[in-house]
Amino acid sequence: MKRCICITLAAIAGLCLAAAAPAGSSAAEGKNVILATTTSTQDSGLLDALLPQFEKQAGYFVKTIAVGSGQAMAMGARGEADVLLVHSPADEKKFMDEGNGSRRQLVMHNDFIIIGPADDPAGIQAAANAPEAFKLIAEKNALFISRGDNSGTHSKEKKIWESAGVKPDGQGWYQQTGLGMGQTLAVAAEKKGYTLADRGTYLSQQKNLGLPVLCQGDKSLLNVYHVIEVSPLKWPKVNAAGAKAFADFMVAPDTQKLIGAFGAEKFGAPLFAPDAGKAVESLGR
Repeated sequence: MKRCICITLAAIAGLCLAAAAPAGSSAAEGKNVILATTTSTQDSGLLDALLPQFEKQAGYFVKTIAVGSGQAMAMGARGEADVLLVHSPADEKKFMDEGNGSRRQLVMHNDFIIIGPADDPAGIQAAANAPEAFKLIAEKNALFISRGDNSGTHSKEKKIWESAGVKPDGQGWYQQTGLGMGQTLAVAAEKKGYTLADRGTYLSQQKNLGLPVLCQGDKSLLNVYHVIEVSPLKWPKVNAAGAKAFADFMVAPDTQKLIGAFGAEKFGAPLFAPDAGKAVESLGR
């Protein structure tokens, strides 16, 4: 009789643990958070600086999947990630409108830059803005290396080509890597081509590239990052509690200070500007 009582109490304890964990997860699995993010947050080293702090404070273990923003949002739309850290605002809005996210918060920004060979064969240093620079590259048939991976950077690049009135696909001078930012920078350096990069990843790898910044400062090159919690209403098995904890961590004052200081000592300037609580319209002014 006592044995039966012990089994029953153990079963009750198990049910309590299951209730405390997210739907469809064990208690142990409930301490894992799947973060789908961009290669720029990984390649710049920012995640290496932030995630240990989050894991220590919140008691979660983060499984990071670094892909393009488009791929990260596709994962979220399939319920394959708990939280996203991405930089493709138009696609993010669509993601939210389709009910895939429960909350989207502004985290930080930096900017995109156009880099290329020091001798600048297309003469883009004289360009007034990014579309004009892209137009000059096309006119000179100068080699351009694109990520071509449906990332936030690739999305921005396509918009600039559109503004320039240029259709680069299929042109001999236009090559797509299908790779992340760090690897694409390496290809551009090897082939001495132009490319569009986020400043954070560029600064973290600048010494190995030999490609100077040739066009920058255009407001159209603003690069804004948001954290998005995947909707538990649409995907009940996501770790909603873990996603909320991570999102809250990213916009917390102490984390924002870390973001604002990251890279300053090593590269002479911060790689990102913290923006939690700001209006997107105020950025870049």
